[in-house]
Amino acid sequence: MSAALLLARHGQTVWHAENRYAGVSDVALTDVGREQAEALGRWAAAHPVDAVWTSTVSRAIATAEPACRALGLTPHRDADLRECDFGGMEGRTLAELAAEDPRAARAFRDDPVAHAFPGAEDPRAAAARGAAALHRVAAAHPGGRVLVVAHNTLLRLVLCSLLGIPLAEYRRVFPRLRNAAVSELRLDGSSAGLLSLNVPCAP
Repeated sequence: MSAALLLARHGQTVWHAENRYAGVSDVALTDVGREQAEALGRWAAAHPVDAVWTSTVSRAIATAEPACRALGLTPHRDADLRECDFGGMEGRTLAELAAEDPRAARAFRDDPVAHAFPGAEDPRAAAARGAAALHRVAAAHPGGRVLVVAHNTLLRLVLCSLLGIPLAEYRRVFPRLRNAAVSELRLDGSSAGLLSLNVPCAP
């Protein structure tokens, strides 16, 4: 039986508001991010799910907390849903890299998989672990609806992987997952379908 996975990026953080990469860095939600988390909680109360899964990163856990509270659910956590490690780009912006090393920034824009940031996690490995995590979630809740709170780059890579889109296209095909917006993915064994993308929770 297929599972409906409601994928949500965590709420806004200070670094994300400034377009800084925050992969493995533990960056707290802003006031806006906390408001987005509360909006996601209200959405979950109106559109109940059977379970909530998050990454092990605090910004994802905090974003899922209002939904768990509204539904009386204890969240499941999976380290494989964590964001990619951006290596030397943690806490930096792509504009800063372009000013420092225009060739490296251009190569990343052209193919962010073949030319990942120095010291960063291989995007192919991140896509594989993230896809495996979503398959585990779906297998644990056959026929169910599950809210999964994770991260922008990881989820875009995973969507490409599951939908048969070349990973190098993730930034073009999915320019951005909005904070605390919901994207619905149907997952049934090796079959995946995207039903909606970036549906806002707030009115």
